[in-house]
Amino acid sequence: MKVLITGITGFAGSHLAEYILHNKPGVEVYGLVRWRSRLENILSFQDKVYLLEADLKDASSLRSVLAYVKPDWIFHLAAQSFVPTSWKCPAETFNINVIGQINLFEALLSLNLKPRIHVAGSSEEYGQVYESEIPMKETNPLRPLSPYAVSKVAQDLLAYQYFRSYGLPAIRTRGFNHTGPRRGEVFVTSSLAKQIAEIEKGKREPVIRVGNLEAKRDFTDVRDIVRAYWLALEKGEPGEVYNIGSGRAYAIREVLEMLLSLSRVKVKVEVDPARLRPSDVPILLADASKFKQLTGWEPQIPFEKTLRDLLDYWRERV
Repeated sequence: MKVLITGITGFAGSHLAEYILHNKPGVEVYGLVRWRSRLENILSFQDKVYLLEADLKDASSLRSVLAYVKPDWIFHLAAQSFVPTSWKCPAETFNINVIGQINLFEALLSLNLKPRIHVAGSSEEYGQVYESEIPMKETNPLRPLSPYAVSKVAQDLLAYQYFRSYGLPAIRTRGFNHTGPRRGEVFVTSSLAKQIAEIEKGKREPVIRVGNLEAKRDFTDVRDIVRAYWLALEKGEPGEVYNIGSGRAYAIREVLEMLLSLSRVKVKVEVDPARLRPSDVPILLADASKFKQLTGWEPQIPFEKTLRDLLDYWRERV
């Protein structure tokens, strides 16, 4: 079987490739890369995967790669995925996330290919959620609160539409927050862990700069998330959408306290206005019962281990 991962050099994509290589013998892993893609996330297994150059914004490059690989499954993970960047670059966020997915789907149709496709959506799609709607089910209204979230709603609904219109077997997930080793330093858990690691080494004054510490997020280890992505294509119904999350929400303040408990440094915490968003989602908490009942998936890695592994990742790199 041939599997193609868009975004293989990214956070979730690299962990997914690693999961497949370790647990699914006989599966060939192909990945899309751009000429400027940073490869550090896949260096340890780069020789075991097939990397092909293409860009989601370039339809002809996608068509060439798809014609060559003829994948059985596609995990579509490539995206501009940082919410604050979407405020600064909303059009570019849409170009990558929405137009890029249209290019991918249209290339498949033009080649008469119908692989099973996983479209990685986001809990940010839910946006403004009311007290009576927590935890969020897949049936909850989508009220996105950032350009990124709107782009993910568009990806989500395009996948549904291409399934209904053309029979493209797309399966959508709405992943809640995930973290772990390799998480980009702009994301909150990684930002906090990196700052602590730098303070430990004397490379930063003992001040941690933070954004909104009251926001609550449902965190799952990325290694559990990518296992769920595999199950989504193995057992999911085309056209359906599934929440993936732990069902437990932590305030960012709690996450910071847990990270600090893993270190001996004494720090001062300062709010950095640059880290605050024009509109923030107060709480994201998953009801993943639909997915769990279908697949038997449960998160296996305790959040404390996730944070310890993330902190150790940064200790090795700062």
